[in-house]
Amino acid sequence: MANFTLVTEFLLEVFAETWELRILLSVLFLLVYLGSLLGNLTIIIAATIDQTLNTPMYFFLRNLSILDMGYASVTVPNACINSFFDHRNISMGGCAAQIFLFFFCACVEIQFLTIMAQDRYVAICKPLLYPIIMNHQFCGQMTVASLLSSLILASVHTFKTFQLSFCHSNIVPQFFCDIPSLLRLSCSDTFINQLLLLLSAIGLSGSCFTFIAISYVRILSTVLKVPVKGERGKAFSTCVPHIIVVCVFLSSGAYAYLRPPAISDIMKDMTLSVFYTIVPPFLNPIIYSLRNKQIKKAVKKVIFRIFHR
Repeated sequence: MANFTLVTEFLLEVFAETWELRILLSVLFLLVYLGSLLGNLTIIIAATIDQTLNTPMYFFLRNLSILDMGYASVTVPNACINSFFDHRNISMGGCAAQIFLFFFCACVEIQFLTIMAQDRYVAICKPLLYPIIMNHQFCGQMTVASLLSSLILASVHTFKTFQLSFCHSNIVPQFFCDIPSLLRLSCSDTFINQLLLLLSAIGLSGSCFTFIAISYVRILSTVLKVPVKGERGKAFSTCVPHIIVVCVFLSSGAYAYLRPPAISDIMKDMTLSVFYTIVPPFLNPIIYSLRNKQIKKAVKKVIFRIFHR
């Protein structure tokens, strides 16, 4: 406990050891971050201003974009600043806040993606029942349920993580504070923490992934029955990229959070974490919106209004 009382802050890893590579990666990730902000902000503005996009699909798309802006902002800006200025310190409170916000956003993200898969399934497979199933009340309830369940999960995991004693080291083997990295630094028994992660993965991520997979299998089976090839291609071009992003997001996150603490390689861990921290907020706007004619039309309307005032 003497060592534990000395740990008042943690030291985060930077993107690379050499200054040149560190700056290159920092600039690259910063550009991706700014791109994700721009893409998501465009969706939010377009879906808010254009009244024709006042449907459940765009309601959740707007919510996902708001979430993705926060999700990327929790880790990327701080990591880029750390790499630029070689400032690696983060306080215990700052680390706890980062863990809570990151875990909260990740849990809401997977639930929103699941609801959006449900929305697409109903729209394509049960179009006549769409207004009844995906009504405003249902959308509101699902949003609140996602936020509350994620709030509870993030609070429990953050609380249990910072109940541990940290006396092995204060160097976090990651460019942001996350639970697996802190578990490796702890000299306490982390069995309960690992069990909680496993239960969360099975209960939330596992069930969400199963639901998404079933939804898209049904969508694709319905689409294959459509005689028009052009319509089939449109549906495939929307479904397949989304499935890929969900698989990358969940598989990389599951590997990082569920593997034994003893198995660790800093560069491998940092590379892997990019796939569940930086990639989804950047790709979601492209997959869901920039290929969508209604969004493109709404964006053109917004730009026309701005430049013709």
